[in-house]
Amino acid sequence: MIDRRHVLALAACGFASRAFAQTAGSSARTCYSMSFDRFEGPALSLADFAGRPILVVNTASLCGYTPQYTGLQKLWSQMGPRGLAMIGVPSNDFGGQEPGGEAEIMETVKSFGVGFPIVAKAQVKGADAHPFYRWAAMEKPRETPQWNFHKYLVGRDGHIAASIPTAVEPTDTRMIAAIEREFSSGPART
Repeated sequence: MIDRRHVLALAACGFASRAFAQTAGSSARTCYSMSFDRFEGPALSLADFAGRPILVVNTASLCGYTPQYTGLQKLWSQMGPRGLAMIGVPSNDFGGQEPGGEAEIMETVKSFGVGFPIVAKAQVKGADAHPFYRWAAMEKPRETPQWNFHKYLVGRDGHIAASIPTAVEPTDTRMIAAIEREFSSGPART
């Protein structure tokens, strides 16, 4: 016969294991329930990219890393036809290096010949961070953006597959290898 103490202990273990599962590594939730506002038009829903690798990059127009737009565009031109989705997320969170509005941001983007989607300016850190960045921080708590041009690679399963630091160029072999792993990972798991 089970007494009350055993029932309470089992219940406590169940709550603790669920809490641990939510904080250790990947969350059960995927990115597909999220979207980014655009400067114009409807929001960009990540569900539209379900089953594809997605590279999400926080950008800034006045940063020393802004020339990475060139490498990002090259990467997207080469791997976009194979299924890679790419999204630039302008943010003023690091060094105040994205102080302008839509016109200034799009002028910079145009000067680098960017063709992949650039969404509306958003916060990527702190309590008011965009929901994608709060979710990504739960998925990879030790690998959050520390500066502009941090890159999150979302796997075909909708979870963070890789967190690539700012200093790693978009065309770096580590970046290419991470994306290639996603292309060869088999059917997407959602």
